[in-house]
Amino acid sequence: MNQSVSLAPNLEEHTHENPVVTKQLFVKQLIVLVLEMLLALPLGLLLAKFQIGRIAWIFGGIAAGTVVLQGCRIFYEYFPQPNRTARKVGMALVGLTVGASNSHANLASVASGIPIFIFLTLFMLLSGSCIGYIYSRLSKTNLLTAMLATVPGGVGIMAAIAADYNKNVTLVALVQAIRVTSVVVLIPFVAKTSTGNYYPQTLPINAAWLNFDPSQLELLLLVLVITGLVVYPAILFKIPAGDFFGALLIGIGFNPLLHWLPFVGDISFSPPPLINLLGQMLLGITIGEYWGDKPNFKKRTIGYALMSVAMTLIAGAIAAILAMQLTSWDWLTCLLVTAPGGSAEMILVSLALNHNVEIVTTGHLVRLIAINSSLPLWVYLFRRLDEQVSEPI
Repeated sequence: MNQSVSLAPNLEEHTHENPVVTKQLFVKQLIVLVLEMLLALPLGLLLAKFQIGRIAWIFGGIAAGTVVLQGCRIFYEYFPQPNRTARKVGMALVGLTVGASNSHANLASVASGIPIFIFLTLFMLLSGSCIGYIYSRLSKTNLLTAMLATVPGGVGIMAAIAADYNKNVTLVALVQAIRVTSVVVLIPFVAKTSTGNYYPQTLPINAAWLNFDPSQLELLLLVLVITGLVVYPAILFKIPAGDFFGALLIGIGFNPLLHWLPFVGDISFSPPPLINLLGQMLLGITIGEYWGDKPNFKKRTIGYALMSVAMTLIAGAIAAILAMQLTSWDWLTCLLVTAPGGSAEMILVSLALNHNVEIVTTGHLVRLIAINSSLPLWVYLFRRLDEQVSEPI
């Protein structure tokens, strides 16, 4: 049972050998994505009306991704896999927005705290390894599967590695999806409660989603083209966090570059709200798709998954306490920096609160780069330990 489930996410990959089937698959994936976007938009507007805050579109996307994928499975017997390309595009759009907001920040002062960020990252990785070992022993899951499920990386990345090594992909995706969803839901709620007021609405009633000024539209097209040219090679060569990191650097450097050019007048560009909105919806949709893609698990399996996620959240809270002792940051900044996963989402929360965005951004970027660049070593160690102490599923 587990072996057949773990191989399921690779079924669509084998169809790529036939060009006709590949084209049909692309059209189906596009239709699914369009339906998800059309559903996520009104849901995001509805949540914004209830003062959910500037990340309402993520929650709308989560609901839309879950509903549409479940609908495909139940009513049409079509089993689409979570759209990784959509998440990469969402990460790039969010990175562009965050970068533009950080263009005037004093990043030099934040760079001095990189040793602290590295220490916190190592703490989270070691905690995740201990939690994975405990989860493996209790749930009788092989060690590599348990480690991939509990280390705070990314849903898509960890599930892809599990598929490469013929491990239980759906179990890894389940635990990772629970963790990311829990962080996305709980941390903004705690942050909103602690600030004593509500976030500003995602889009005020009188706000324009897109600036139709010709010069701004031209700059928007230019920055999107540049982002695509930078992000695509970063993804192609598997640069750690390349989609998010590349777009963020463009967002930071675009206006200074414009001001440096002698033939450009006094023009300043800021990504319109539509870019942030689309990025959030795509991030939420891909999280929701992992929920919609889940087969029926036993209650015991879900219980162990929830237990491991709870331990990961506790480890994040301990890391936040350590950060408070080692730095002068307030507790909310420490919480946002050490939140286990959902890096782009946590940066969006800090942006919504206008709360030390440069610190939160730097902390999560250091963790993204550290986790992704060290993955080969961690996988090697996990496999060796798996051969010695893990029991077969």
